[in-house]
Amino acid sequence: MEFEDWILKLIYLPKFTQKMKNLVEELRWRGLIHDMMPGTEEQLLKEPTTVYIGFDPTSDSLHIGSLVPIILLMHLRKFGHRPIALVGGATGMIGDPSGKSNERNLLDEATLNHNVNGIKAVLSRFLDFNAKDATAPILVNNYDWMKDFSFINFARDVGKRITVNYMMAKDSVKKRLSGDEGGEGMSFTEFTYQLIQGYDFYHLNKEYNCLLQMGGSDQWGNITTGTELVRRMNVDNEERSKAYAMTCPLITKADGSKFGKSEGGNVWLDADKTSPYKFYQFWLNTTDVDAEKYIKIFTFLDKDTVEKLIAEHNEAPHLRILQKRLAEELMLLVHSKEDLDSAIFASGAFLVKIWKI
Repeated sequence: MEFEDWILKLIYLPKFTQKMKNLVEELRWRGLIHDMMPGTEEQLLKEPTTVYIGFDPTSDSLHIGSLVPIILLMHLRKFGHRPIALVGGATGMIGDPSGKSNERNLLDEATLNHNVNGIKAVLSRFLDFNAKDATAPILVNNYDWMKDFSFINFARDVGKRITVNYMMAKDSVKKRLSGDEGGEGMSFTEFTYQLIQGYDFYHLNKEYNCLLQMGGSDQWGNITTGTELVRRMNVDNEERSKAYAMTCPLITKADGSKFGKSEGGNVWLDADKTSPYKFYQFWLNTTDVDAEKYIKIFTFLDKDTVEKLIAEHNEAPHLRILQKRLAEELMLLVHSKEDLDSAIFASGAFLVKIWKI
């Protein structure tokens, strides 16, 4: 039996190692890495790693800005790692202060539960949480473990691990306290957000051996608080104290305007909020510069295919080859082939109508 195990390891380990290497290269050439904690790349290259990304339920759906973390989870799954999607039923009660000049309005419990269920439904369209293999995606709600904490116990067991000095050094806190963003300071409620998110990392590390948290670049402070809390909560266990962080850039448009909005507001992933036709048109109308960036970030087309598409587009920009392929891939990912065909037909019919006029 030992000999058979050795043979299997000899056969599959090189292939597995190559898959890990490809993941890191994949994220880099696609422009999906902003910050990375030392040791993160080595961990991802070494073995299948459990990784989590959080989604706060500020709405009952997700818009296209959330496609980046969703796609990251899909890449991780594709290359042999185990993704965890966390819906913030607890953190959503507080609101993330990162990048905000004023405190969010607190949601009532009914609205929050409605939003949590909506986001779970959206995530389930991209990740199979019913899969049974070793790296099957996991869907969790941090309210499930935070609801049992009393304030006193949380302050004693978790709060004493991280100093106020450490928390105040985070950009999300400093900007609010200094008034750089024109707000009214920060309440104690929002100040505790990074500590609660940090505990999420510790809990997932303990329950699922989760070693890495990923998110947008604005989450770097919250994520590194999590790695620090994992380390301090496991100070007597060197192996269990390992935790890593990685962020991706926040997506912007070439002209500096906010990504993910059309004339009608946010571009949502649900058809009842943004019709497939409008969704298709959003990608079709991107600029050449943005289309070249977005086709790397939002599709799973390989590097050779992308480079060929860019070369073809540059030879005849008026044909909008990049925009058409980008819109097609996103329609197939988010909606369906039928929706794509309908959107193409509707777009053609509109052009014919304009031409006749």
